Amino acid sequence: MKVALVHDWLTGMRGGENVLEIFCEMFPQADLYTLIHVKGSVSKTIEDRTIHTSFLQNIPGVEKKYRWFLPLMPMAIGSFRLEGYDLVLSSSHCVAKGINPGGAPSLCYCFTPMRYAWDMYGDYFNRRRFSPVTLSAIGAVMPFLRRWDVGTSSRVDRFIGISNHVRERINRHYDRDADVIYPPVDVDFYTPGDVPKEGYVIVSAFAPYKRVDLAVEAFNSMGKPLHIVGGGEDDGRLRGMAGPSITFESGASRERLRELYRKSSALIFPGEEDFGIVPVEAMACGTPVIAYGKGGAMETIIPLGDKNPTGLFFENQTVEGLIEAVRRFEAERDAFNPGILRKNAGRFSKQVFVERMRLAVADFLKK
Repeated sequence: MKVALVHDWLTGMRGGENVLEIFCEMFPQADLYTLIHVKGSVSKTIEDRTIHTSFLQNIPGVEKKYRWFLPLMPMAIGSFRLEGYDLVLSSSHCVAKGINPGGAPSLCYCFTPMRYAWDMYGDYFNRRRFSPVTLSAIGAVMPFLRRWDVGTSSRVDRFIGISNHVRERINRHYDRDADVIYPPVDVDFYTPGDVPKEGYVIVSAFAPYKRVDLAVEAFNSMGKPLHIVGGGEDDGRLRGMAGPSITFESGASRERLRELYRKSSALIFPGEEDFGIVPVEAMACGTPVIAYGKGGAMETIIPLGDKNPTGLFFENQTVEGLIEAVRRFEAERDAFNPGILRKNAGRFSKQVFVERMRLAVADFLKK
């Protein structure tokens, strides 16, 4: 079977690229299409594919500023000419699902409809981050992007969402139903350790919707230790906000992340995520999660008050709401059992993902 894999861009190994890596293992002879490829930024399994890039690849400096070329991305994904494939499998959070499949059956594993065009437009584009002139230009382009996004959803024969939260978005924006297959987490690597637990940890990209700033403000107020691992566009602003109880780390290895999960009292997860792999990694290490009670976290975390809890939620995405949740956690931390936490994380293993995807692909190609 001749397969084409389609992914938005290859600039680093994050949750989406971990999924793509498994697709490459499932279809080792597949060709890979992507807007841009920063060589050496992804795993060898992905790098070993025959990788086709768009005209964006030839723009000087695009590797670091590719998000600025969002208005050109529909044209870029449309420039590919796919022919002779038996299956087109896209892994998409931006424009990958809009590729023309050239008559082949098109299956999309959808991380989310383009979040900066829809649900989180205000989080990405606001006066705190952009000038009025830039915001005006973005506002002029966005209606086109939304029309394109909805229009090209018809090129997909079947959607698979990464959570029921994303399934609802697919239905709302595209008027399409979707199956749900949760993304894989390496629960064989992320395991508990026999170490004392103290302090709190965040593992996150520094994007606006992640709301790391909320956690910084809360822990400044409480004076409790918080270790933040990550980097991104809000790096300077977050470091400038942080008080003496807050430390930062970038470029942490998987081994270092496992160490931090193991020794932290709890993971802080203050944003609304489509799924959220980090909380599952923490739970696999026996560490409970304090999370904003919305989005994918609602599908992975068993809240305090239920049988066998693995975390607790705060309903108001405010500094006060998070502070109250931390205090509640500290009053009831004995309710969390590391063995139960790890068992819950096992629902999202790579083995479960591969089995469900193989069945989904086989069923899709039968119809």
